Amino acid sequence: MTATALTMAGRSLRISRRSPDALIAALMLPVMLMLIFVYFFGGAIDTGTEYVTYVVPGAMLLCAGFGAASTAVSVADDMSKGIVDRLRSLDVGGVPILAGHVAASVVRNLLSTTLVLLVALAIGFRPSGGPLALLAAAGLLVAYITAISWLAAALGLLAKTPEAAGGFTFLMMFLPYPSSAFVPIDTMPSWLHGFAGHQPLTPVIESLRALLLDQPAGSTPWTALAWCAGITALALALATALFRTRTR
Repeated sequence: MTATALTMAGRSLRISRRSPDALIAALMLPVMLMLIFVYFFGGAIDTGTEYVTYVVPGAMLLCAGFGAASTAVSVADDMSKGIVDRLRSLDVGGVPILAGHVAASVVRNLLSTTLVLLVALAIGFRPSGGPLALLAAAGLLVAYITAISWLAAALGLLAKTPEAAGGFTFLMMFLPYPSSAFVPIDTMPSWLHGFAGHQPLTPVIESLRALLLDQPAGSTPWTALAWCAGITALALALATALFRTRTR
């Protein structure tokens, strides 16, 4: 199964390479959004530190959300064009097909978040965490990307068309905004504090911020990992059930 999933991942990556315009857009849009926040809005937002230092974890998760959206579209595209039926006729199972899309999504998202981090370093971001903290941050980022990639695969199966799949991923791209990604939660309206403080992205962002900047993290990384594991398990079960239903 692992070898088949890797083959499917290679296929997805080759398809991405043949669509350079979509790949460039997925890479550049998060970078442009980060630059807009830093240079257009950052001077008006008091975060108690340099705004680029505050915003980088949120920009990395926003970037991952954009990347995961393309996974939903790819899965829906395969379903609508009969490619999955052809793969099934070759005795390729549903889990390897979906796992290939997810693995390719993780690779693409790691490349794009690395680009965001490099641009952040160029404009003044200076991580101060030790090697173990940076390694933990990288591991948490991979766990988050894997979780939202499986969620995107499930949404791609839920949608009837690739266009609808792109619309379904709106929630993943919207969630960083009502969180601590771009502004402190206590600056938001009071009725929003409960959601912003307890939605899945906030502990991931706070954990990345603490690990990258050598700040006390407390139990937040464990909360973040629990969210990632829960989303992955739920999305995997949903994607498997949807795939079975749509390929009967």
